[in-house]
Amino acid sequence: MPQPRTFTVDEDDDGIRLDRWFKRHMPEVSFNLVSRWARTGQLRVNGAKAAPGDRIEAGQEIRIPPAEAVPAREARPQPRREALSEDEAQFVRDMVIYESGDAFVLNKPPGLATQGGTKTTQHLDRLLDGLADERGRPKLVHRLDKDTSGALLVARTARSAGHFAKAFSGRTARKVYWTLVVGVPGRDEGTIDAPLAKQPGTGGEKMHISEEHGLPAKTRWRVIDRAGNRAAWVELQPLTGRTHQLRAHMAALGHSIVGDAKYGGADAFLTGGISRKLHLHARRIRIDAPDGGTIDVTAELPAHFAETLATLGFDPLAGDSLPLEPPPASPEAKQRKVAAAAKARRRERRGERRARGSQPKARRR
Repeated sequence: MPQPRTFTVDEDDDGIRLDRWFKRHMPEVSFNLVSRWARTGQLRVNGAKAAPGDRIEAGQEIRIPPAEAVPAREARPQPRREALSEDEAQFVRDMVIYESGDAFVLNKPPGLATQGGTKTTQHLDRLLDGLADERGRPKLVHRLDKDTSGALLVARTARSAGHFAKAFSGRTARKVYWTLVVGVPGRDEGTIDAPLAKQPGTGGEKMHISEEHGLPAKTRWRVIDRAGNRAAWVELQPLTGRTHQLRAHMAALGHSIVGDAKYGGADAFLTGGISRKLHLHARRIRIDAPDGGTIDVTAELPAHFAETLATLGFDPLAGDSLPLEPPPASPEAKQRKVAAAAKARRRERRGERRARGSQPKARRR
């Protein structure tokens, strides 16, 4: 008998509506069918009945009926995916900087979208056909913005995809970004803790800080080097995974990323021959592998970023010399730690009471 299908929500889908998740990942399933599954209790999130308008969170499990339960009349016709040319297949193979039985890590170039859209036909997700083998077609488990370059992990099997998606949603994966910002922060390091929401009037294309409507967003930053008061080379570690998080947070700090006109406007560019491209690069990714061990990969800088570092007199080795800080404790880990401390205190108090009870009572005279 066909079994229901289960999917894990990855960090890039954190906070979106359930119907939006279907549009992103299962466009062949119509909204009417999703609504019918909800009405009949066949659509569930973490075991509970769900509605199309519900907001979902990273790490949650979505359960839907088996593929056989999608009537032909309810399925949207999907355009046939055009086969890759040999040049396109070689292009994606050349991006591979790490390979195992569970994953590829790619060094995504700037200007290549991770996923397609209404006007985006050339994107990494399409090119993954060039890495397909007997295990199947690799699966995206996180994303990078179109103009952001660097290390991007894709899973080779459904099993490893579930493992990696949980690692990203559980914040155990570590991601290190290098960026160049306009001006120099007044401190050497800090943490930006500012919730982000879609900015009204931008069609969801831009984020802004909103205490009332935003989702939690946290970024750790450290200055690697400075070019006078003109610019700073900064390391960023996102502790959450919101859309445009690093770009919006640095702009909110008052130091827009060089080349980021969306968040910095005309002030996001430097003179003196510095490239106008976005200077944001996923330098390193570190994540536990499904069968033990660790995947720890560093991605080389794109040409424009490397040239900028050289122009400003920065030593690329300085960035890699910073230690990778441990991930922050998850809420569940913090709760376990608090519970263990409380249990230890209760034991200590019981021991004190027993000790007092065993002492002989003083006689009254």
